[in-house]
Amino acid sequence: MRGDALAFWLREPGLGEIRPTPLRERGPDDVLVRTVRSGVSRGTETLVFRGRVPASQYAAMRAPFQQGDFPGPVEYGYLNVGVVEQGPPDLRGRTVFCLHPHQTAYVVPAEAVTVVPDDVPPRRAVLAGTVETAVNALWDAAPLVGDRVTVVGAGMVGCCVARLLARFPALEVTLVDVDQGRADVAAALGARFAQPADAADGRDLVVHTSGTSAGLQLSLDLLGAEGTVVELSWYGDAEVRLSLGGAFHSGRLGIRASQVGVVAASRRARRTTAERLALAVDLLRDPAFDAVLTGESRFDELPQVMTQLADGSLPALCHTITYDDTPTYDDTPTDEE
Repeated sequence: MRGDALAFWLREPGLGEIRPTPLRERGPDDVLVRTVRSGVSRGTETLVFRGRVPASQYAAMRAPFQQGDFPGPVEYGYLNVGVVEQGPPDLRGRTVFCLHPHQTAYVVPAEAVTVVPDDVPPRRAVLAGTVETAVNALWDAAPLVGDRVTVVGAGMVGCCVARLLARFPALEVTLVDVDQGRADVAAALGARFAQPADAADGRDLVVHTSGTSAGLQLSLDLLGAEGTVVELSWYGDAEVRLSLGGAFHSGRLGIRASQVGVVAASRRARRTTAERLALAVDLLRDPAFDAVLTGESRFDELPQVMTQLADGSLPALCHTITYDDTPTYDDTPTDEE
């Protein structure tokens, strides 16, 4: 197979475009995947779209199959669900998840895809990378039976964390956000909801995902003595300010970073990243996660969609991209063939 796929590229900060991208020749251990859905990881992808990745983090922030470099031109993304068209017999025709950018078709090693169970719709399966982040965070956080836990920030990651926490026995889970409209989402996920001014304090554990200094400060303020904030937000090049003069020292409070690039230390010796992702995909059998899927657009609309997500004019949790009416690739034979 030769030809060009179509891919979404960030030409420069604030300007996206659809452009042809060559498909490499498939080797014996590779798969050719035709994309059926992708999802926009709003927090990280809009930071990339706005050119807010610090130069010191260019290497750390590379997506697994990223082409180009920050700040652009760059092809970036990692929530992709497709169907295997060519590859090993046990994978042909299977729906798979891959940490691949928004692209109509692609060739990757077979080990880079995770089979999606038949009872997980492709639209929901785009959340696999986000649920994987939530799994890793809870391995870091280690909540205990009966804990009082608050998640600050009802975005994609916060909502997925809240849903997993809601399945723990006897946990009291509250999702906090400035947007009262997220109350219905919280209810669908099995969590209580509160706006910041009404959030209960004395919490055993707080997971912070809002991406704001105010959210992180609130997270600390909600902790009980000896409690810990697990920090999942990534701020790009934004400055974070905190007031640590109150109960931070006397209460022996803690802030712990959690990042999905490596398996949490508590499981690193016994779980691989592939096993962690497979667990996330399996957890998506739970239809409650559909509450996180809040809109969809066609692939050819993605440049405009990214602009709207970045400037806030398109409100969304996880906005998904459809490929039904998009040509997958140009397979016109070349002169050499």
